[in-house]
Amino acid sequence: MIVRTNAIVLSKIKYGDNDLIVKCYTKQFGVVSFLLKGILKSKSGKLKNAYFQLLTQLQLEINYQNNRTLQYIKEVKPYLVYATLHNHIVKSTIVMFLAEVLSASLQEEEQNEALYEYLETSLQVLDIEDNCSNFHLLFLLKLTKHLGFYPETNNIQAPYFNLHAGRFEDKPTDIYSISGEKIVLLKQLLGTIFDDVSSIKINAKQRQEFLAMLLLYFDLHLGSFKKPKSLEVFNQLFST
Repeated sequence: MIVRTNAIVLSKIKYGDNDLIVKCYTKQFGVVSFLLKGILKSKSGKLKNAYFQLLTQLQLEINYQNNRTLQYIKEVKPYLVYATLHNHIVKSTIVMFLAEVLSASLQEEEQNEALYEYLETSLQVLDIEDNCSNFHLLFLLKLTKHLGFYPETNNIQAPYFNLHAGRFEDKPTDIYSISGEKIVLLKQLLGTIFDDVSSIKINAKQRQEFLAMLLLYFDLHLGSFKKPKSLEVFNQLFST
């Protein structure tokens, strides 16, 4: 069937000499992979490689068949043209990192409009934000709400948080109980919106340690999650 849907590009890999396989998160179908034949050779076709930069927001017309592993795009056009995400060195590195995390985290081939709208609006915020050094921390924490393991806050005043259980606790119960600076920052972020996240003051070491904790949290709750290959480059960017 021929359908139109908005989509966000999660990853792309070269397939053969002239083709690409592009993985997108679509508003109508969830995760969908597309085979783009000849896109690296043709300069005059409707599908252009430049459209498929990481986390680009597109409007697609696709010939969707349920039994296909790889779908086909009939037409594509930008849905939202970013002002800064792909030409600002810091933001483009954030985009590379977040796209890798999203590609590893999002597996469902089903509609989830709330998740799609979260991705759509938060990326727009990143595009216009000047100070984005803490953006990825709040983005990942809020993403857990849509993935089903957002921290339980019933006992938020407790001095420990258990990463495996996903809840605050009065005393440590296993090796996944955290405390100290990490739990202070966690509580701050739980009560923060994107507009205010830049006001949270932490140094590079604290930021990296908290990110490592968040990635462990993802790993504990997502069986297929893999540590991002871009993490080292990403941490170097925020090392000062």
